Amino acid sequence: MERRDFVKNAAIAAIGATLVGPFIASAEPGITHLQSDDLSPSILQDDYKLHFMAIGDWGRNGEYDQLQVAQQMGLWGASHPNNFVISVGDNFYPKGVISEQDPLFHYSFENVYTAHSLQCDWYPVLGNHDHLADAGAQVRYSKVSRRWDMPATYYSKEINLSKDVNIKDKALFIMIDTDSFLHEDKMDYSATQIAWLKDTLVNASADIKWKIVVGHHPCYTAGPRINNYDTLTVRRTLTKIFEDYKIDVYLSGHDHSLQHLKPDNFVHQFISGAGSELTAVTPGVPGSRFQASENGFLYFSLDSKRLNVKAVNNIGTMLYETELTR
Repeated sequence: MERRDFVKNAAIAAIGATLVGPFIASAEPGITHLQSDDLSPSILQDDYKLHFMAIGDWGRNGEYDQLQVAQQMGLWGASHPNNFVISVGDNFYPKGVISEQDPLFHYSFENVYTAHSLQCDWYPVLGNHDHLADAGAQVRYSKVSRRWDMPATYYSKEINLSKDVNIKDKALFIMIDTDSFLHEDKMDYSATQIAWLKDTLVNASADIKWKIVVGHHPCYTAGPRINNYDTLTVRRTLTKIFEDYKIDVYLSGHDHSLQHLKPDNFVHQFISGAGSELTAVTPGVPGSRFQASENGFLYFSLDSKRLNVKAVNNIGTMLYETELTR
């Protein structure tokens, strides 16, 4: 895969101005500019076929800037195409929900992500905090909410990359429950999930152009969990599977920041855990291409040959953009 990435001026991102050349350094405080030789005006033309937002570690009753991030997601969705939202877990703090009627579904979800543009399908995975109560309640909530779509604690979706029925290209999203990998008393459940994961990849449609795995815990990070038990265990569990089945992207949360990493011999790892409370990041970690301890979300755009990712903060500044191409 080839890649292109760059950091943009927020004003240019906001007004969609035509790009006429590389960005240059500016003394404007709080804005970073990165010069790049492979920028092209075509990058700003959104002719991608599929778009989605990714947000994680958010469920705090609107506090810790959760509400501000939600408002910015709504504004972004009103001015950019968006097909669905992926939640990468820790959907409800501090200890998940106790039933599908738990008030937290309203206080932390329905009454926060209120914008019309966010009344689309939401595809969640479970985080470690979600497992501290009735994780199955989030599955059952799919029958209560018109947009919460979580058919099981792990599941997959093949999504068309075009509305043209003659074009069969698809993206495969595999939504996994990484918390099970960390607990000895869940070994049987974990083994069943891993077998399902491999079976899903073996039987994936021949029309799949992108394989994206979504879980809560990262395999690599520039955040505080860089070498802790969670990160190392999930890495050991998933690395060979990702290599054997040619996964393109692993999307996670857990560290409360926005990140893009490409470690040696591993897939592109994106972290979107900045939906509310933040944790620190460390620049210069091997394999890290972008890290920001800022509230915000990731925005993905795909077609059969390109996968574009933007990091957007809670005031609408596009902090980073990268594009993977086949």
